[in-house]
This record gives sequence, structure tokens and C-alpha cells, in this order.
Amino acid sequence: MPLTLDALAILDAIDRKGSFARAAEELARAPSSLTYAVQQIEAELDVLLFDRSGHRARFTPAGRVLLDEGRTLLNAAHALENKTRQVAGGWEPQFTLALEGILPVAPVLPLLEDFYQLGHATEIRLRHEVLAGGWDALASGRADLVIAGGDAPAGGGLRTRALGTIEFAFCVAPQHPLARIGQPLSQADIAAHRAVVIADTALNLPLRSAGWLQQQPRLTVADLPSKLAAQQAGLGVGSLPRWLADREVAAGRLVRCEWAGGNPRETLKLAWRSGEAGRALDWFIRALSRPDAFAGVFDAG
Repeated sequence: MPLTLDALAILDAIDRKGSFARAAEELARAPSSLTYAVQQIEAELDVLLFDRSGHRARFTPAGRVLLDEGRTLLNAAHALENKTRQVAGGWEPQFTLALEGILPVAPVLPLLEDFYQLGHATEIRLRHEVLAGGWDALASGRADLVIAGGDAPAGGGLRTRALGTIEFAFCVAPQHPLARIGQPLSQADIAAHRAVVIADTALNLPLRSAGWLQQQPRLTVADLPSKLAAQQAGLGVGSLPRWLADREVAAGRLVRCEWAGGNPRETLKLAWRSGEAGRALDWFIRALSRPDAFAGVFDAG
């Protein structure tokens, strides 16, 4: 017989059950049919799969390789069957959630655990995008659901839902000259020092910028942890989301400075493509829309 999944399942059962007879019982087949099937595999491959010299047939090295590699194929086939049933039931085979770069990933992890407990085969991909990058990822199909700030691109066929607002606090390292100014900072005060900014991750949409003045020199970094580290090292100044700034100021790693213009705020939105359907999409829209989903991250008011 050709090397089929059925043939591999026979070898797997023989190994697990310890004998042809017990394997035949599990598979609801006659022991003689299993013996014949193994002989057909051996003839097809021109190898001996079992050493029959002793009281009990044992796998030869070649048989053991076929069994071990065959189990990988069996597991993959079972996973494919399961995924096919899931897709037929409306569950996406893959789902990508993109978070705005100023959001922590920690609040999302319990939601992922809840989703995995459902037992579906959907593969989840989690990524961060910055500024226009979230809208770009959604419009281009690189993400299925995003949390992004600013306005959605015009004519993009996107649906949005406001989630909450994040306040920013202007912070510098304790050793930075601005830390010693005992009054609200003016734009002139800030403009004299390097700003640490995070690069926009958009690939197709016009790039946005935030958190720096036109006349300021800039240090551009890739993500929020890099921005935090650069500001802690005194390499530049800038605003950080309050959920992060409060922690770093309390630990003495940063100093908060009052800004004469007041602390900026950003409203973040949950967004997805109009007309998209999928049970994972529906599940995550509901889960992320819960008032407590980002407790301690969005402004209480």
C-alpha cells in the first residue's frame, strides 16, 4: 500500500498499544489486516520496519524514523482538519491585532488567555504600530483590528469606536538641565534641547509626527521602550503616556516637568474594515471594548 496517513496511523497505534492485536482493537480492524498493511508498507519502501526475530516484533531503526516523522505528519493533518472545521464555522485561520505604540501589551495578555481557552485554532499575531502606522496596517490588510490615535484616513472604508484618552506628561532625566527649572516650561525652553521621538511605522499613508517642536533637534527611535531608555539616559526630552511616566517618576528614574501649554492628550480608537466578518474579529471587538480592558492606562475621566 502507498505511504498514507492511514498507514502512519497504523504504525502509531502499534507503538502506543505495544502489539498488533491491541492496535487492531483500537482501530476496530482485524489483526491480520494490520499485519498485511505493514507488509505492504515494507514492500513499497523496500525496508524492514519491524525486527521479527524475537518473541515480540520491535521497530527497526528505519521503522522508528518513519514512525517519528510520520507522527509529525499525523499531527499536522489533525491540525489541518481542525482548522478547516474552524474556518467553516466562521473562525479566521489567522488574526492580527495591532496596538498603538504608546499602549502596553500587558492588558491584552489576559484577553488572549481568555481567547485561547475557547479552544479555536485561530493563530493570533500581535504587533505595535506608531502614529499613522495603525491606520496603514489596517487599510493595507496587514492587520485585522487596530487601536490607533488620530483620524482615520478618508475614504478608507473603516469603522471606528472610541476607546479612551491617554494623557501625556513631559519628562526628563533627573540630571537633565530642564529638571532644574522651577517653573512651567515654555516652548523656547524645550526647543533648546533634543527631543526623543518614535518613528511613524506607516508604509503607504503620509507620515505623522508628534511630541516635538519644528526647531528642535531629534533623536528618532523605533519604539516606546527605546524612547524611555533614551530619556532616562539624558539623551533627550519628551512626553510619555501617563501610565508609564507616573511609574518612572515614582521610581526616581525621571522627573516630570510642567509645560506652559498643558499636557497633551490622545484619544485612541478601535478600528476595523467595513464589511469584514469573522468570529475572532467580533470576539476581540467586544473584549477590547470592555470598560476595564485598559484599566489604569486610559484617563479615568
